[in-house]
Amino acid sequence: MQSTIEEVVGLFQQHQKFVLTTHVNPDGDGLGSEVALAEWLAGQGKDVSILNYSALPPVYTFLDPNHRISQFNEATDAATIAHAEVIVVLDTNNPERLRTMQPHVLKSAAIKICIDHHLEPAPFAHHYILDDNATSTGEIVYRMLTRRQPAALHSLIAQALYCAIMTDTGSFRYPRVDPEIHGIVAKLIEWGADPVSIYQQVYEQWSPGRIRLLGETLATLCTEHNGKLAHVTVTQDILQRTQTTEVDTENFTVYPMSVVGVVAGILFLEMSKGVKISFRSKGEIPINELAKEFGGNGHKNAAGARLYEGTIADTKQRVIRASAKYLQP
Repeated sequence: MQSTIEEVVGLFQQHQKFVLTTHVNPDGDGLGSEVALAEWLAGQGKDVSILNYSALPPVYTFLDPNHRISQFNEATDAATIAHAEVIVVLDTNNPERLRTMQPHVLKSAAIKICIDHHLEPAPFAHHYILDDNATSTGEIVYRMLTRRQPAALHSLIAQALYCAIMTDTGSFRYPRVDPEIHGIVAKLIEWGADPVSIYQQVYEQWSPGRIRLLGETLATLCTEHNGKLAHVTVTQDILQRTQTTEVDTENFTVYPMSVVGVVAGILFLEMSKGVKISFRSKGEIPINELAKEFGGNGHKNAAGARLYEGTIADTKQRVIRASAKYLQP
């Protein structure tokens, strides 16, 4: 199922019409990877559209000065997908995460390429560039764009890739960050990425509502299993009270993980239908195995799941009870 970078880059050069997309509620890695690849393809004279199910989060608008990213509108964009020669799905390996775009992508005659760093892909694409040892999809895209042409990437691509890698490594503090990654980042800075500006755009542009949301979320902090597990909860009531949305909870899992003695952290987010669960862990704890018990998946130390039935109270009780076996030495 896996293809080589050379094969896929060859396909890029052979075709003209491209559609790029990423998962629902896109993060810095998905968006940065999309923009970097789109700018590179446009530089090769290709026709490129970026269509996402979700709107572009305000904190990431700086990545897209050329306004390539559009929110999918079935009435106008279904034809774009149908007429594409190549569709590239980035930072997700499951078409269900494309939501209403899924049926249009699956029935399109376009060559489908999946570029991702998550485990256990769904069988929907013709070509897969997968590396679950990569820090981010942005890292994989960097390797693709520099494999055949090692010359400098222009500053907009460098900025997008820096943002992708920065956000998915927790600002370069997660386990897979090694000297090679720092070497890649050094190249991106050399080519025009501004670390100070990018960090400020992503992490220092919070709305007053999001600050209040964080405060109310931290007030729900609880520990379990002799202090090894910490969890926080965001309810619909909290979101309404702070005038925020699911997107504003991005990276909130860092806070339960910051408690001394904690080796696993969970964010429970009540949705209009069901509950979204974000899992994190340290060291050798395979938190993705816990996520699988609830229909989710992810990396060994970072995973997620969504349950569409049951109350948030019931979901929390079930997940906390199931987590105990994963917290043993």
